[in-house]
Amino acid sequence: MKPGVRHVAAVVLLAGLTLSGPIALGKKKTTPSAPQTDERKRAVHALNRLTFGPQPGDVERVVATGVDQWIARQLHPDKIADNAFEARLTPFRTLRMNTREIVENFPPQPMIKAVASGKQSLPSDPLKRAVYQAQIQRYEERQDHKQAASNGAADPGAADKSGSRHAGDQARTAQQVQELLDLPPDQRVKAFLRLSPADQQALAASLRGDQRDAFVEGMNPKQRETMAALNDPQQVVVSELLQAKILRATYSSRQLQEVLTDFWFNHFNVFIGKGPDRYLLTAYERDVIRPHALGKFEDLLVATAQSPAMLFYLDNWLSVGPDSDAALGIADHSAWRRRGPGGQAKRQRSGLNENYGRELMELHTLGVDGGYTQEDVTEVARVFTGWTLKQPMKGGGFTFEGRMHEPGDKVVLGHRIKSHGEKEGLEVLHILARHPATARFISNKLAVRFVSDNPPAALVDRMAETFLKKDGDIREVLKTMLASPEFWAPEAYRAKVKTPLEFVVSALRASDVEVSDAMPVARHLQTMGMPLYGMQPPTGYSTKADAWVNSSALLDRMNFALALAGGKLKGVAAEPDQLLPKTAALDSQQALAALESSLLAGDVSQQTHQVISARLQDPKISRRKLDDPPRAPNLAMIEGLLLGSPEFQRR
Repeated sequence: MKPGVRHVAAVVLLAGLTLSGPIALGKKKTTPSAPQTDERKRAVHALNRLTFGPQPGDVERVVATGVDQWIARQLHPDKIADNAFEARLTPFRTLRMNTREIVENFPPQPMIKAVASGKQSLPSDPLKRAVYQAQIQRYEERQDHKQAASNGAADPGAADKSGSRHAGDQARTAQQVQELLDLPPDQRVKAFLRLSPADQQALAASLRGDQRDAFVEGMNPKQRETMAALNDPQQVVVSELLQAKILRATYSSRQLQEVLTDFWFNHFNVFIGKGPDRYLLTAYERDVIRPHALGKFEDLLVATAQSPAMLFYLDNWLSVGPDSDAALGIADHSAWRRRGPGGQAKRQRSGLNENYGRELMELHTLGVDGGYTQEDVTEVARVFTGWTLKQPMKGGGFTFEGRMHEPGDKVVLGHRIKSHGEKEGLEVLHILARHPATARFISNKLAVRFVSDNPPAALVDRMAETFLKKDGDIREVLKTMLASPEFWAPEAYRAKVKTPLEFVVSALRASDVEVSDAMPVARHLQTMGMPLYGMQPPTGYSTKADAWVNSSALLDRMNFALALAGGKLKGVAAEPDQLLPKTAALDSQQALAALESSLLAGDVSQQTHQVISARLQDPKISRRKLDDPPRAPNLAMIEGLLLGSPEFQRR
């Protein structure tokens, strides 16, 4: 962000555009073109709470359909055609792969090491082979470095073969790039594959910015992915996952499903930075979270418990019962390493792990005040021994390993769980899913997300009652919430502060931009303190205001808004004038009024309107001298200031 733009943002914030205190919407500046009827306000409220924010024209469409009818449709996403959006995801092949396919196509280090050591063969597909060969070369170079270091680096030149070769051949690499750029895409790929692995790696590493874009232009998705994977196959998987998240939230017509997918992923949080979880999260979100977002809570709970992503994240796949066959070394020794020099068997796995048992009750079901004890945590951990993974580094799935399972009966929350292998875990999940404490904990968390940071107890009670009566049917619990006077109360209108994700995506939607590369948006979210899939503790991100409201965070938001509106965000095409009515040319004040209507449905306080209006007269912003004649309004600046306003920060 340029210093001048950052200065503008700071001036505006210091002038009064902050989130402290309630927004005085009763004193809003309302334009004649945006009458605030009750039905219109209901539409705005529904769109703000049940979607990632309205797009231009959404309010009118919802009013025309009827708010209640629109909500009923969103509660059944399978009835909403989303083909136009799905076409946007076509280039991202990993989104349609199972985990084993992802690992095979974009090999992690264990896979590369296995091929380099001859334990596994190179793939026959030429594009796959190129990726493997590039990573094998890097692996062997690292081994050379280590060997040189262990030998005292007697031959520094040998310690960096690739570096010296690349430095000496930069001109040749540049010539190769130009020669390939002159070829049609298919011929370019074929010629590239004829290069040696070292030349391929050097060429791929040399591509930057526009030249990189030109090099892959016209290639099919597999070819483009291969070019990216030559440098870092893991990053291809992560990039496609992150971009899909932003694109779904921005463009999918099944908005409530996407909001709930985000909610449930956050509830059953898994950290992308832990080992192979970056390879497991694609299937976790696609196959575990999204399909169950509006279904029965117990089904969702079981799906997460058996998910490779969760099993690995909370280490349950390593949990071994202290008295199990595996721990005692009885019979089958497949779970043990070979005996060491001393003749003692060495365990591959640790002992009993309580991570999942604790988080299952504290964060997934009962809540911290749900009435369980430390003894319950230990007993639940014993129940889930043997719930493990088959070849997790190769993308294997859930399996129950009886030899790791703790034998005998267990007692959980006063219930005796008879010794029954894998079925013990299913029984415990059934008990927890139907527990009154779970009903209240889940209902309260949903109410915090959709109603207020401190939802009325009476509403939570009614939602919990529905939860218990309807066997944890999430759709029915939401219906109770959406039919409540508390959800539609005037004090709830624009009262929830947006998380960084909600703010960023709502800005994209309100601005009606075209996103061709969502990675710059993902990087902004990291700057704002909410990297996608990046919450390391199992608590997930907070949806309450106190986690996100501070001067630094608000400045980051304002700078993002200005960059977005000003077309300074790479990969995002913005045209503020398309948000204006197709009438005669507008002056700054008329443009401000029109954009207030378009971006905020006219819900702008007098204070915000006056602050922005005054800023538009500032020569530093209007870019004219005081005695200059009026110029066309700076639409990008007006839009950016409105997107950074307190009203837009709230939903």
